[in-house]
Amino acid sequence: MPRAPSHSHRYRGVGALSTAVAAAPGEADRARPGQTRLARPHGHAAEGGLGPAELQLPACPAPCPWPRAAGPAPRAAMPKASDTLWDLAIAEVEKRENPDDDDDVKPGEVWEKSVLFMGNKNGGKTTIILRCLEREESPKPTLALEYTFGRRARRHNAPKDVAHFWELGGGTSLVELIRIPITSYNIRSFAVVLVLDLSKPNELWTTMENLLQVTRNQVNKILTKLEKTNPEVADEIKQRMWNDLQRDHPDSALVDPFPIPLVIIGSKYDIFHEFDSEMRKIISKTLRFVSHYYGASLVFTSKSEALLLKARALINHLAFGYDKSKSVSVDPSKPLFIPAGLDSMSQIGPPPASDSDLGKLRANTPLELWKKVFEKTFPPKSFCDLQDTKDPAQDSQYAEYEVDVMRTQKNQELEQYKRNASKSWKEMDFDSD
Repeated sequence: MPRAPSHSHRYRGVGALSTAVAAAPGEADRARPGQTRLARPHGHAAEGGLGPAELQLPACPAPCPWPRAAGPAPRAAMPKASDTLWDLAIAEVEKRENPDDDDDVKPGEVWEKSVLFMGNKNGGKTTIILRCLEREESPKPTLALEYTFGRRARRHNAPKDVAHFWELGGGTSLVELIRIPITSYNIRSFAVVLVLDLSKPNELWTTMENLLQVTRNQVNKILTKLEKTNPEVADEIKQRMWNDLQRDHPDSALVDPFPIPLVIIGSKYDIFHEFDSEMRKIISKTLRFVSHYYGASLVFTSKSEALLLKARALINHLAFGYDKSKSVSVDPSKPLFIPAGLDSMSQIGPPPASDSDLGKLRANTPLELWKKVFEKTFPPKSFCDLQDTKDPAQDSQYAEYEVDVMRTQKNQELEQYKRNASKSWKEMDFDSD
C-alpha cells in the first residue's frame, strides 16, 4: 500500500477536526511511544508493530475510500454427522483463534471497524484507549476530534485487520464533530463507547443525553439515506439492533435499542466508591436501566488493572470481534459488569423513589421517568456550564511558531482595518433630501 505521511495532520481552532495520527515502525514484541497496537486478550500473544507504510491514512476528513468487509458474522455452521471428534476440536480452535471470521471476507482482504469514544471532559477516555493499545505514555488533553488505530491478524501470515479509534474531546462542547467519523461508508462496522465520569453525578445525565441524541440523529440520518440507496444494508443494521435481546425477552416492548453497538463505561470508580451507599445505589441502578434500555453493555472501571481489563475486553469485542464475556456483576457495592442483553427490568426494579413520589411525576416514556427521579437527587448542571470556554487555538500544547506569528500579524491588520473603516464612516458626509 502507498506510504502514509510520517507527520501528523491537525486542523486548529474551535469546531475543527484535530487528527493526530501516531505512526512509527515498531517491534513485534512491544509497543513503543508513537505506536498504536491493540493487544489480544490475556492468553494471546500480541501480534506485530505498526508502521506508516502499513495503512493509508487520509490527509483530511473525507469519506473513507478503503475497502471494507463490514457487517455481522454469520452463525457457525452446524457440525456434520460425519465429523469426527478431532474435526470438531480443530473447528473449535479455529473459531477461537479467528473470532467473527466472516465468509464474505475474501482472503487477503482487511476487515475494518470503527469505534468512537465520547463522554465527560477529563473523564478518562484517553487513558482507556492507551491501555487498550498497551501504550506506555501519559495521556494528554484531547483537542476536538483525534484519531488513532490498532491492528491484529485473524490468522498466521494473514493481513492484519484494522480498528479505527476516534476520540471526541471537550465533553459536550463539540458535539457537531460526531458527524465526521460516522458515515454511510462505515455505518455497518461502527460502534460507540460512552465514558461517564462517576465522580460527577450532576453532569452524568446531561452529558449522556446530549451525546447519545446527537449520535442517534446522525445514524438515523444515514439510515434514511440508505433506505433509498441501499435498503438491504439499512434493514440489516436495524435487525442487528435486536441481536443482543432474545426474541422472547420479556422487555422487548419496554426498550429502545441504540441503532449501533454501544458500550457505557463508568469511569473513576475509585472515587465513586467513597460516595454514600444510597447515592451509589441510585447511580448504579439508573445506569443499569439506561444501558438495558439502549441495549448497551455496562462496565465500571478505574485505574485498577483488573477493572481496565474488563473494559478492554468489551472494546476488543467491538473492535475485533473477540468473544463477549458472559460473566455478570450487578452488586451495587461492587463494580458493575453487565454485557448487553444480560440484564432485565425485573432484576433492575423500579426507579429509586417512593410510590407517592412516583405518582406525582408525569412521564411519557420509562426513560423520561428515570431521568426525573435521577435529577431530583442530582440536579443537573446547565448545558452552558458544561461548555468548554477555553480557546484551543491558545493551547500551548499545539503551538506552531510560524502559524502563530502569522495569525498575530493578521489579527493586528484586522484591528487596524476596523479602526480605519470606523473613521471612514464617521467622516462620510451624507446628503439630506
